[in-house]
Amino acid sequence: MPRHEGAGQPLSDFSLTPETLNDSISTLFTSSVFRCLEVSPTHDLAEQKIDQNGLRPGGFVPGPVQFSLADLVLWYLTSAAINRIEPMALTSDLSIRFLRPGQGEMLYARADLDKAGRLMIIGTVKIWVDDREDKPISVAQGTYVLPQPA
Repeated sequence: MPRHEGAGQPLSDFSLTPETLNDSISTLFTSSVFRCLEVSPTHDLAEQKIDQNGLRPGGFVPGPVQFSLADLVLWYLTSAAINRIEPMALTSDLSIRFLRPGQGEMLYARADLDKAGRLMIIGTVKIWVDDREDKPISVAQGTYVLPQPA
């Protein structure tokens, strides 16, 4: 089965950087609050400062905030898997499981590549607060579909 352009390429050909992705997101979505910290063909890491005014009762990070970060970190992963920014890559499926309440200052998400194919990129995301990577507050799995040439 043929692979999508860029998928499965040697690491030596990888050219995306966190700065490239951050510049792209700030151009495409001017009000974005996300920041890419690491990017590779098999994983990426993003952060978001938690808006202390938008917390749920008890000071907990709302589910939609976690979901948005999971979706974005999967978009970063999709771009990394194909080694180019693809603004028209679209979320096909995304599910999230909330494991425990999260309280803190910074929200982090790491996406790991499960499969990079010709049509789809599938990844798993772990989300945590502050330096508590060993205590994820949610996990997600999602699929991005790539635009097909006409």
